[in-house]
Amino acid sequence: QVQLVESGGGLVQAGGSLRLSCAASGRSFSDYVVGWFRQAPGKEREFVGFIRRNGSRRYGDSVTGRFTISRDNAKNTVYLQMNSLKPEDTAVYYCGADRLGGTYYPSYDYWGQGTQVTVSA
Repeated sequence: QVQLVESGGGLVQAGGSLRLSCAASGRSFSDYVVGWFRQAPGKEREFVGFIRRNGSRRYGDSVTGRFTISRDNAKNTVYLQMNSLKPEDTAVYYCGADRLGGTYYPSYDYWGQGTQVTVSA
């Protein structure tokens, strides 16, 4: 079992930055792929990016070059650094964990409760 808690969301102006954290509890967290997804009102959950156990990463097209995922296995935490934020980045951001992961959110077994990010124009 893995429990996930996101934090770091808030209100920011367009062009600003935020760093989200996904803190995990449970055994063998370093064995899991951790993915970030977001969901805006009335829309499906969208892939943002993931980081594998070996540190390799993949990002969604809409955030490539602006967002960076990193992990600190010693702290059981994964980070999502978001730069050059746009109003269209406004959403609830979720982290998920799974041994295989991927870009499809049903692939993930464990989820946090989400954190709201609002970007004003």
